[in-house]
Amino acid sequence: MASPTISFARGAPSLDIIDVEGLRDAAVRAFANDPAGTTAYGTSIGYPRLRAWIAERHGVEPERVLVTNGSMQADAFLFEQLIGSGDEVIVERPTYDRTLLSLRARGARVHAVELAPDGIDTDALATLLSEGAKPKLAHIIPNFQNPAGYTLSRAKRQALLELARKHEFVVFEDDPYVELRFSGERLETMLSQDPERVVYASSFSKTVCPGIRVGYLVGPTELIAQIAKLATGTYISPNMVSQSIVYEFCASGALERSIETVKTALTKRLRTLDVALRRELPEAEFVAPEGGYFMWVTLPQGTDVAALFKAAAERGVAFVKGTDFLMEGGENTLRLAYSGVTPEEVDEGVSRLADAYRSL
Repeated sequence: MASPTISFARGAPSLDIIDVEGLRDAAVRAFANDPAGTTAYGTSIGYPRLRAWIAERHGVEPERVLVTNGSMQADAFLFEQLIGSGDEVIVERPTYDRTLLSLRARGARVHAVELAPDGIDTDALATLLSEGAKPKLAHIIPNFQNPAGYTLSRAKRQALLELARKHEFVVFEDDPYVELRFSGERLETMLSQDPERVVYASSFSKTVCPGIRVGYLVGPTELIAQIAKLATGTYISPNMVSQSIVYEFCASGALERSIETVKTALTKRLRTLDVALRRELPEAEFVAPEGGYFMWVTLPQGTDVAALFKAAAERGVAFVKGTDFLMEGGENTLRLAYSGVTPEEVDEGVSRLADAYRSL
């Protein structure tokens, strides 16, 4: 019988690190403490208690917060409000594949600016702007970027905000992995440095569980009010049951415990991946991230990762090709997600991957 597939493809935590009991208890409290609010339609701003909790966490007024069905819906609402056909948008190169798909579907003119281990190349961005690019928005994943795992440095955060002020574009700080830091110092958000220029998004999918589908936007009051109207027209109200459960989970302190559990497990998985790659695939180049779910791997020039993808699948191992996160190039790159695999599976998976690589 064939061995089960080991998947480095999906950016989701495995069941063993999800606080199922904590979620069950939070659900019981949600229905006991606020049965009317939990079961009613609500409004497009989201569950009011969770909205207030998020606002307090970010040090802003609740009017600056909109709670959505996952952060991808927050992204979609923001793009719908701000980006029309022909509008210019800055993205990192590489960037999250669904962001690229969403922007291109809207007819945006996408400028991909090279990503370094300390974040987007702000000098290259400055050059692009001086040559006449007029973006409305720059989409940035500042912490443990998907797919690269890189983090935007403090100096580059300041440089990016200065460029945004000078050239009058919005910085979209897309930050679902911020809580999952294993090493290094936590950096202040760009939102906290310029709340009028930055729109911030995050999610509870990575810290509570993926199936909860609760995300949020924080931004200027007027913009949030406009997006709330969009949301009303889309669904009247997001999922109040999910949001009420998340509120109870957060308010009880279970969120902090859950984050610690996830971080402890992911630290071990990342260390195992780092050691296994160095041992089994010494040709691979990578930077071990300081947190998050993902590692970006570059194989020697000329490696056909599309062929490797097939050879790996035959050996029961899955990953995502780097080309999925780029508009062009990257044929020798891949993304490995270590969030959903145990250390034992990481070891075995890398061994199979190396075997597939040798077979080419």
